[in-house]
Amino acid sequence: MLRQKGNMNMFDGSVFNIDASNLSARIAQAAHYLEEYEKEVARAQGAANYNFRSKEDALGRIKLLVEFAPGDERIQDLYSRAKACVKGGAGNIATIDPSMTVYLENEERIRKHFADASEKAWNDILVANTENRLEKAFPTPDLNKYTLDDMKGKIVVLDNVRYPDNQFHGSVGEFIWCGTRSDGMYFVRIDGRAWLGPYEAVKRYRRQVDTTMNEVKEWTVIGRINDLAMESPDAGENQVAPPVMAWEVEPIALYVPGHIMGVYDEKGEHTGRFVDEDKLAELKDSCYTVKSVPADVTPERLIEIFMYAIKEKNYNLYLDCIDPDRRENPIQQSLVTYHWDLHQERFHGEYIHAFINPEKTVVKVLQGYDDNSIDNFFLDEDEQAKIKEAYGEKEEEAVVQTYAIDMNGKQIGSPVNHTLRRVGSGRWYITSYENRF
Repeated sequence: MLRQKGNMNMFDGSVFNIDASNLSARIAQAAHYLEEYEKEVARAQGAANYNFRSKEDALGRIKLLVEFAPGDERIQDLYSRAKACVKGGAGNIATIDPSMTVYLENEERIRKHFADASEKAWNDILVANTENRLEKAFPTPDLNKYTLDDMKGKIVVLDNVRYPDNQFHGSVGEFIWCGTRSDGMYFVRIDGRAWLGPYEAVKRYRRQVDTTMNEVKEWTVIGRINDLAMESPDAGENQVAPPVMAWEVEPIALYVPGHIMGVYDEKGEHTGRFVDEDKLAELKDSCYTVKSVPADVTPERLIEIFMYAIKEKNYNLYLDCIDPDRRENPIQQSLVTYHWDLHQERFHGEYIHAFINPEKTVVKVLQGYDDNSIDNFFLDEDEQAKIKEAYGEKEEEAVVQTYAIDMNGKQIGSPVNHTLRRVGSGRWYITSYENRF
């Protein structure tokens, strides 16, 4: 549905002259436009910033009628209805409770812990490599003066390493080029675990802690010179740029200043970790509003738990809310992660909380016997049991409606439906996990 701020159709009062002879007709005309306006407000369902096409025609006529005959009961009724429309058309406005935004405060506190710890770890790694580190990265050591034997094992710090912008596939591997032809170049190797481990660690950090970081485009890399390479630093398929002889660098650590440092950990669980990753679970545990899904959870409560799992970055709880049939293979698991990222962005940029409309919940039996069917009135227990057995295992579907609010308490968009499923005596799971709130 079209949404836009402001009103395009301003009412022209000159076409609505009123006198005693046409008052009833004018009231009827205003009532017609008001009815259309009321329908539009109802369709908006509390969302703000809709373009109500009948608004100006309705309100303009009613205003002139009130000014002409304020004591007329028919006009007073129109005025009351129009007032309700104006209030309803402004959208649902909720009072912001501190509990709705505490997740942002907790995230900032945890984010600062990792930013401070990473800054210290980065400075420590610089100090530890002072003796063997190049004093400056550019201009690069001149290939006419230094051999590989001179440079192999030297430590270099590279700022503003642009990835994926400067990524290219060479004849002997995959690299990021840094520098210029005049000042010399480095080729940072990215097809091995020394890059992939820390890189994935930084991605985990963003997903689990710091939504403010967004996608990293520029990195600070500390690495070790381990070879010379002659490559064409050209991302195009044809690689028409002339080749360059450059120092090949193997990463030791990746740093996003102000956020996090990822390091290569050959013996670690993922061959890469971010600073203080082993402390993450403990830091976050005290921030969780909900830690598990009860076996007897209702559809409404499960949607609420799902929301808290997203807001508080409890990925395991998020997974436990989702129908296992929708996360069983690698492609599905990748989609689950993709939509986790989208949910994170929305709860940090569009809305801060969502409410449930319990009166809108609908539960129906998709297959099997409906225990709440009116048929049971006409059947005894044995007859019901026999029919249930013949129908097989019951599968139910629930639809729960929510609406989200922004930092000012204003409803964002129209209410959204979420679909859930329950099989047999099991618990409810969310099937439409990708839906926004």
